[in-house]
Parts: sequence; C-alpha cells; structure tokens
Amino acid sequence: MKNIAVALGGGGARGNAHIGVLRVLEEEGYVVSAIAGTSFGALVAAFYAVGYSPNEIENFFSKVDQNKMYELGLHANPSLLGLGRVRKWLDKMLGDKTFSETRIPCAITAADLSCNCEVTLNSGMLKNAILASIAIPGIFPPYKMDDHHLVDGGILNPVPVSLARELAPRLPVVAVALTAPLSSTSAYYLPTSLSAMIPSSIARRITRLNVSQAMDIFLHSIDISNRTITELRLEKEPPDILIRPAVEQIGLLDQVDIAHVAGLGEDATKILLPAIKKAMRPQGFFDILMTLLQKG
Repeated sequence: MKNIAVALGGGGARGNAHIGVLRVLEEEGYVVSAIAGTSFGALVAAFYAVGYSPNEIENFFSKVDQNKMYELGLHANPSLLGLGRVRKWLDKMLGDKTFSETRIPCAITAADLSCNCEVTLNSGMLKNAILASIAIPGIFPPYKMDDHHLVDGGILNPVPVSLARELAPRLPVVAVALTAPLSSTSAYYLPTSLSAMIPSSIARRITRLNVSQAMDIFLHSIDISNRTITELRLEKEPPDILIRPAVEQIGLLDQVDIAHVAGLGEDATKILLPAIKKAMRPQGFFDILMTLLQKG
C-alpha cells in the first residue's frame, strides 16, 4: 500500500497549490492516510479530510468572490480586514462537522497569544480551527476560543511536519512549503487594489496616510521571519519529501486563478515523483494494521 501522511504549509493565496499536489498524489496511487495543515494549508487539509476530492475543492474555491471575501463587517473587531464572510462560507461548506467526523486523521496548528505558544487543534468543529489558523496578526482579528486568543499557526509552525508525523508516525511525510528560500525574493504583500476589498472611504484614507506602503513593508518583514522559521523547523523536523511549488511571486491576499495556482502544485509534485517513490518503505504487517486502525 502506498500510504503517506501530508503536511500542508501556510501562505495565503499560494495555498491553492496544495490542491494540485493532492491531485497528483491521488493520480499516482498514493493514499493520504493523515493530514495536517497550517493557515491556508489548514483550510485545504480540513476540506480534504472530510472527504472532498481535489477537483471538488478547486471547484468550491473557484466559485468564491475573492473581491469581497475579506470585507470588514459593521461590528468587526479592530483589524484591517475581516473574516465574517469566510465564517459564513465555512458554515455553508462544512457546517458543524467536527474532527471526529473526518474520514482520515486531521490536525491544525494555531498560535495562542495568551501563552505565546503553539497549539494543536484536533477536536471540536473544523470551521473554528480553520478560522483560528488563518487569522494573520495585524490583518485579521484573533479568534477567541474559550480564554484563548488564537492567530495564524504559521507564526510558529509554517509547515506542520511534526504534527503530520504525530498523526501517522510510521508513514512517510510529504510536506508542502509555500515560502521561498531566504536567498530568493518573495511577494508577501497586500493587494494594490485595496478598494476592491475595503470600503472606499477607508481605502482613500489608507492611500493618503501611506499605510498601504507601510503594510507592504510590515508584511515583507513578516515574510522574512516566516521563511526563517520555516527553514529552521524543516531543518529540525525534516519531512521525507519536501515539495516547494513556484508560488513565491504570489502575494498573501492576491486574487488568483485557482486552477493556475493548483497547476503550479501539480508541476512541482510531478518533478518529485521519483523521489516520493524512493521514499516509500515497504510496510510490514504491523504498519498496515496501524494504518487501518488510524482510518477508523
């Protein structure tokens, strides 16, 4: 059996590349037996874990109005953008599905501002875990869960290899990193067409105050930190296979062609198919038994 565990990294709009990665893995006969995700990777991981195919996920994401997805509501918490529409969309797509209802083990990472620590979300409703893991600090408001204030899991664990390995310790881990190595350039910025996502009165004020440029610098700085943490975590917790789609020029909240970005994930995965095949180790009776038990 070609069973693997998958770790999907964060990266905003770049995360649509995960769809293509999963599609190629399926086409090549690999069985994703456990999946972990951070930020946008958490979104894709949750959808895949409940049973949606890569093609279905691409179709769902393509129907989203990217212009309006992050608009601030009338009673939004202090933040540049809001997640109210994302919450409503998740209500529609996932309802009250919980981690216990997924077809394969799934876990999501977030960072807790209350304890300055990484947290693993693997119980309760999937949509709540997603909202916590995608809450980019300074852009979206923290997600409050009991007495905890949760933000983007990518702050502390950009590519959750360790989490995927905890879910399936005897399986090879295929990880997908959406950040570029530190030696290359990247495009971790806010869209220049802010008026498409923010009320015109706020957009005009942002333009006058040069906040747009300041946020560009802020997000670029975050990107440098994120890439550094990614490299350190990958060095400490190396996956069996690391896939790095060529998405570094896609901005965090860019409006993208979903199919095109998914295609970048496909291209990167196809190149590494020989390495993935080589990383597969023969499974003994105990390995197969453990895999079946994890499935449920």
